[in-house]
Amino acid sequence: MTAPAPAPAQEARPAPLRVLICDEMNPGELQHEGFEIDYEGNMAREETLRRLPKYDALITRSRTRVDRELIDAAGPRLKVIGRGGVGVDNIDLDYASLRGLLILNAPESNNVSAAELAVMHLMAAARGLTRSDRKTRAGDWDRKFLGMELKDKTLGIVGLGRIGSIVADRAQGLRMRVVAYDPYVPESKFERLGVTRAATLDELLEQVDALTVHTLTEETRGMIGAAELARLRPGAIAVNAARGGIIDEQALVDALGSGHLFAAGVDVFEDEPPAPDHPFLGAPNLGITAHLGANTAEAQERVGAEIVSRVLAALQGDVSKGAVNAPALDAKTLEALGGYLKLGEKLGRILAQLLPGAHDLEVTFRGEFPADPAPVVTSVLVGYLSGHTDETPNMINARALARERGLNIAVREETESPDYQTEVIVQVKSGGGGEKQRTRTVGGTVFGRSPRLTRLRDFRVELEPEGHILIASNQDKPGAVAKLSALLGGWGVNIAGMALGRAQKGGQALFTLTLDDGLSPEQLAQVRALDVIDSAYLVRV
Repeated sequence: MTAPAPAPAQEARPAPLRVLICDEMNPGELQHEGFEIDYEGNMAREETLRRLPKYDALITRSRTRVDRELIDAAGPRLKVIGRGGVGVDNIDLDYASLRGLLILNAPESNNVSAAELAVMHLMAAARGLTRSDRKTRAGDWDRKFLGMELKDKTLGIVGLGRIGSIVADRAQGLRMRVVAYDPYVPESKFERLGVTRAATLDELLEQVDALTVHTLTEETRGMIGAAELARLRPGAIAVNAARGGIIDEQALVDALGSGHLFAAGVDVFEDEPPAPDHPFLGAPNLGITAHLGANTAEAQERVGAEIVSRVLAALQGDVSKGAVNAPALDAKTLEALGGYLKLGEKLGRILAQLLPGAHDLEVTFRGEFPADPAPVVTSVLVGYLSGHTDETPNMINARALARERGLNIAVREETESPDYQTEVIVQVKSGGGGEKQRTRTVGGTVFGRSPRLTRLRDFRVELEPEGHILIASNQDKPGAVAKLSALLGGWGVNIAGMALGRAQKGGQALFTLTLDDGLSPEQLAQVRALDVIDSAYLVRV
């Protein structure tokens, strides 16, 4: 009698990846194949510390402090931390990065809500909603007040990122003409949105009936001050639902008090919550909300489901969305390319100041590099996009942000490098399609581990890309450097370094001056006005 054949062995299923959600949110669907998700909102800290070592990922809101204690308690299994929403102030990013943890957030989830709140402030200001509400509650039935229609008015938007783009769409639905100022957005996006481009902030301010700001970088603090508000048409409206301080608070109160502004709306303060004597609280015709841009049921539902989706994707190797920090490259790559990564980011930063809003970016590698130079392309993008996108670019998300901006990326490799052992050359282009095409080129190399700038446009230079660099072009004749040096010396601006380059004797020449201090716009205008200078730009690296 033959024994029955043994049953085929079943393949063991891999253990599910475990995710702990310890703060209140609407996480959406919790059943996902290959994952085990435990949701317990408002979990006590002691319980979180006790349970966390058994999980691969943690998802929080702002309540839970992800500090050294929590990160150390998690142990080696934890790989990803997701923060529902925009900010990550509750997370020790430096220590998390040191421990190799990937930090994700979901900043896009509240875009529609934030944009709609800005439009609400715009409409409320136009019709005197705050004023009428206050008077009616005080027993003053005032029907003499005349508001304004928004139809056929011109709305100016500073910052045409995700939220600014939604505001533009909603304003067009109100039959408003929309003009925007954002030097870092390519022309193709303006055309796609049907928005008129303003070349400068002043050009925008002088032609609009209402202004709304949607730029989120720290560099924009005080961007709209008394002088800028004065350039608005008399009777204009101003709205700030982005970041406190973009519109100078006292300047806004003064413009309302003088009657230059018809009305305004704000959702944000420089310091929150505001002090009882904050000037906004007594300002006329000013609508105020308590930083409610993200506070809708729909946004809160989206943020939970979105951060869960991103964490699960990251655990499976897809870190293209929402990455806040960049994971450390392996030691071998850092040893080989560390100097080139620094160089790439510096070249990107320089080009972002020489030609923002490009639609094409090409990186050329010349010579034999000590390792695959592909990460250097990403570092160039980090530099080019820094400070000019809704999310902070890093080595994880820079390529995705570039695609979102409509930036086309090309890479060339040339085995020969005629002037240096290796050289990285980056070129950006903007314009085309009826607009004059503009091109800017920079190049550099690495001496030891120290980056050096080797090329500006078609000119050979050699300098360390640090600090404030004044780039000037002139005809190759005596006196240009002397006149400029005398002007800088009169201002007390010290020259720390200089590099010269020319195409041919007596032709176009270029020189760079590394300055100990920057120049004001007025000082840069005086430099450009010198009869020996053809053009001048100041970049900060």
